[in-house]
Amino acid sequence: MSGSNPINPLPSDSAADVLAEYDRLPNVLSFNAGDPTGAGGSASDATVIASVGAHALPVVTGVYVRDTRDTIGHVAVDEAAIAEQAAAVAEDIPLHVIKVGFVGSAEAVSAIAAFASDYATVPVIAYMPDLSWWTEQEIDHYLDAFRELLLPQTTVLVGNNATLRHWLLPESTTDRRARATDLARAAAEQGVSFVLVTGLPLVGDRLGNVLASPQAELLSQDFERIDAGFLGAGDILSAALAALVATGSELTDATAEALHYLDQALDHGFRPGMGRAVADRLFWAESDDDDGDAPDDTPATLPFPDPFNETKH
Repeated sequence: MSGSNPINPLPSDSAADVLAEYDRLPNVLSFNAGDPTGAGGSASDATVIASVGAHALPVVTGVYVRDTRDTIGHVAVDEAAIAEQAAAVAEDIPLHVIKVGFVGSAEAVSAIAAFASDYATVPVIAYMPDLSWWTEQEIDHYLDAFRELLLPQTTVLVGNNATLRHWLLPESTTDRRARATDLARAAAEQGVSFVLVTGLPLVGDRLGNVLASPQAELLSQDFERIDAGFLGAGDILSAALAALVATGSELTDATAEALHYLDQALDHGFRPGMGRAVADRLFWAESDDDDGDAPDDTPATLPFPDPFNETKH
């Protein structure tokens, strides 16, 4: 067996030369909770980021206790362990975007904010989910920490219209006429550059999504309302946006493509359990021949299509 490696027959220098010929994928560091349903959280982030054409660096901040019907609770990871995970990978791998999902505690928010401050040139995409399953005290502590520590470092804040209104415009929680620019101005007071607001009610069976700065709406897209409740849609959208920004897409183009990706994933969604539906984040991998079974004498094949974002990076 001397002289060659049956697994890697190339000498180490030659292997390095071959790998150097390939462009490196951009890297997205994702802070998020583990989700046993697979609908959201760190597993979803990794799937979406890879689908779009980037490499995920998932830092697990805790685990949800939930099924497709209800979120029962959350078990937090110690904030020191979160900081150690992020520091270890960031010292080894260059970061292009930081994505923040639900991180489980005010202490975790503080640790992530301290980490992000050391990488001030890296854009931060932050998603604020619906926290109504949590206790009022836990929600208040979490939102206060997020507002004071992480929003000043956030490039784009992503969230549903109702969630962002209740948080950023508490005095107008009953005012459904609040515009995306109103939310952007409220977020800008905390240092946020842009907001991506989803679920804006429109006439008929359509929902609006708006990327806004404090000065203007930069992009507006609406889609037909899907007659099903979904779990994890916000995580999908924010992860796709983070990955597309990491690949070098301009923000409005990245937002448009991320919204299209989410719409297609929802349109191909499925219901794995007895509760809400789950989006198919690998919808693009479906074969054109999925409608029929292959003949018995036809060998099974596995398609390996291009990622959703076809741009080479």
